[in-house]
Amino acid sequence: MKKKMIAMLLAGGQGSRLGVLTARVAKPAVRFAGRYRIIDFPLSNCVNSGVDTVGVLTQYRPLRLNSHIGTGTPWDLDRINGGLFVLPPYEKIGDNEWYTGTANAIYQNIEFMDGFNPDYVLILSGDHIYRMDYEQMLEHHISHGADLTIACMPVPWEEASRFGIMVTGENDKITMFEEKPAEPHGNLASMGIYIFSYPTLREALIKLRGVSSCDFGKHVIPYCLENEKVLTAYSFEDYWEDVGTLHTYWEANMKLLKEKPDFDLTDTVRKIYTKTNNLPPQYLGENAKAENSLLSEGCEIYGTVKHSVLGPDVTIEEGAVVTDSVLMKNVVIRTGAVVNKAIISENTVVGEGALVGTGEYADSKLDKRVYNCDLVTVDEDTVIPPGVIIGRNTAISGVTEAEDYPDGKLESGGYIIKARA
Repeated sequence: MKKKMIAMLLAGGQGSRLGVLTARVAKPAVRFAGRYRIIDFPLSNCVNSGVDTVGVLTQYRPLRLNSHIGTGTPWDLDRINGGLFVLPPYEKIGDNEWYTGTANAIYQNIEFMDGFNPDYVLILSGDHIYRMDYEQMLEHHISHGADLTIACMPVPWEEASRFGIMVTGENDKITMFEEKPAEPHGNLASMGIYIFSYPTLREALIKLRGVSSCDFGKHVIPYCLENEKVLTAYSFEDYWEDVGTLHTYWEANMKLLKEKPDFDLTDTVRKIYTKTNNLPPQYLGENAKAENSLLSEGCEIYGTVKHSVLGPDVTIEEGAVVTDSVLMKNVVIRTGAVVNKAIISENTVVGEGALVGTGEYADSKLDKRVYNCDLVTVDEDTVIPPGVIIGRNTAISGVTEAEDYPDGKLESGGYIIKARA
């Protein structure tokens, strides 16, 4: 079977900087904007760009991700010639290793790619929020006679050391690439989106197959530069968000509530598709108030919701108040509870009269690298008992009880992580 371009979507990452949100689910399967999951965005970009063959590479906690994407039906990727393929690591004679780097994961699926004999391979990450026409990027790649094209955008100089940074010359040609440099020579950042001419990708993967934790930024791109391949930069000027931290995840959700959001979910030309369940419409009770919020299907609101994003089947009981928060599927906020600046995962219950997100910020006692903003982060299937007070920059996981809260409080910067079966 011959394909002009296929996509390989890297969706096996843990997303450790999202803390308890990814304790039981892969980052690409985390809910976003209420009804969607993060992986919906690159998958929708593929179908909107005419890319009808997509390999999804999974590894960490893949069950829910696999269940969500299924055979690709919501994205019109249930095809006879092509379609969506889930590609986990598998046992091989003399080699049973997991995916140990982004490029290593692609190398372990070289036979899959060979089966389609593509002219070009599109490499994507499964954890970014954006819209892009990959067909336009391919046209740029072909017109520049490139072996590798890297999608890029400028970032603030103070953020440049978090990214792969490139320097370009005439005709968008990349002359230098540095992976997360301590002292960057520029601020043009890689978005982790690549188009390779397949012979170039295949050559690099085979040459580098013995490299430990082989990665595109650390190994493949430098290899291509050292071997005088033609590398070009494709400038992207639309919305793109790496929701890799708790603050950027929360902030990206809050940006959807602007009068004119940077990312418009109502775009009818370049739709974002997702797997949906048959749920009833939202219901607002007689005393309910919902202001500047995004409510998914199945929500029942009897209390007050302000400037928040609610997933499907969320219940806000009478007298409860939710502000500046992200609530995922099937969350219940009991009567009189107050929730402020929180991210609450699926199937969680906040008890009657509980106060969630109060007081002043304090440094995390759990992990300052992950928990470093004034959000309350709550894992899925968690229970918060009635009447407790929870401070800011806190993390909670599991079925907690009143005795887990000294004097009825979880101080700012604190955490409660209960053991699970």
